[in-house]
Amino acid sequence: MSKTPKVAKPVAAPFALGHASGADWRKASRAATRQLGELPAGANLGFVYVTQEAGAELGAIVQNLKLETGIEHWVGAAGIGICATGSEYFREPAVAVLAGTIPEGQFRVVDTAADTVLDWHKLKPSADPCFGIVHGDPGGAEILRLLPAFAAATDGFLVGGLTTPEVDKAQVAGKLTGGGLSGVLFAPEVAVATGLSQGCRPMGPTRRITECQRNVVIKIDNRPALDVFFEDIGPEFAANLRRAAGRVFAGVPVEGSDDGDYMVRNITGIDPQRKLIGIGDMLEQGQSILFCERNAETAREDLAHMLAGLKKRIGKAKPRGAVYCSCVARGPHLFGEKNVELGMIAEALGDVPLVGFFGSGEISHNRLYTQTGVLSLFL
Repeated sequence: MSKTPKVAKPVAAPFALGHASGADWRKASRAATRQLGELPAGANLGFVYVTQEAGAELGAIVQNLKLETGIEHWVGAAGIGICATGSEYFREPAVAVLAGTIPEGQFRVVDTAADTVLDWHKLKPSADPCFGIVHGDPGGAEILRLLPAFAAATDGFLVGGLTTPEVDKAQVAGKLTGGGLSGVLFAPEVAVATGLSQGCRPMGPTRRITECQRNVVIKIDNRPALDVFFEDIGPEFAANLRRAAGRVFAGVPVEGSDDGDYMVRNITGIDPQRKLIGIGDMLEQGQSILFCERNAETAREDLAHMLAGLKKRIGKAKPRGAVYCSCVARGPHLFGEKNVELGMIAEALGDVPLVGFFGSGEISHNRLYTQTGVLSLFL
């Protein structure tokens, strides 16, 4: 897997955190803003996440945050759910905000909807490789083209996720926006560390697509694709495809990865007569594929492994703040209860000011994942 930018000397001031929920989005927003308390000296960048139940008011929430905090630069999104230190919010209006200080000239708010592809390289805050937290529109396959193109143009290691499809304009980049990618890019001088945690376990070996057409797998290892699929997922799932739906997926391995990294994609259809499988991505002959199962125990183990790796990398540094983007299929839908992921993060890293959201896909480096959690730490 590609490495994140190297850790530089941190700035001491921790970020300020506020989060709240309630039947009235106005009260939730005001309560979250009050919780920020005294802002760090020179606070100039904020993250804001709201649940889809408050998404229609995201623009008003941002305007209120600007007025009440004096911070002009806000980025964020409406998610299917949101999270803050130790807490998850679903199916109710909720707001989470994080405010911190980044040296002037070392970050830049970006929005591809406002810039042409020829201008993307000009968005970088420096000439060197950068780190970015971005939010994307889940409405269609365009994001699969846009994400790697934007990462290449800006020479950026990107993290983030896709917003809720239930809100028309669900992104914040200084102001309310939607479509494309938006967020913030940081210069290498900004100390960050990030990690990705998988939520599935492989059910069989890594195989090779030997014949395909667009997103349809015809043959795997020179055998009918459906025969290989049934073999790998086992007789229990093969005999009950309704039970397999939502639990069994295709994995697209990341070529060149030294840690077995793969991107999970939905099984979009099965043709029993012609023994074909539809996958939620464009495919190429010769590429690798595996089949995997969404699994709570595996997700816990991989999250613990990722957190241990982050702790080792940051050493004695105390994170000033954090942003966590997780799949909506995780959280209580996977673990059976709320706050499991947030509890594990707090246990490993302490009481770090954290905000984030549960979305329709997760971003790490230049790739779109699902069933994963992506944690980013400001040091």
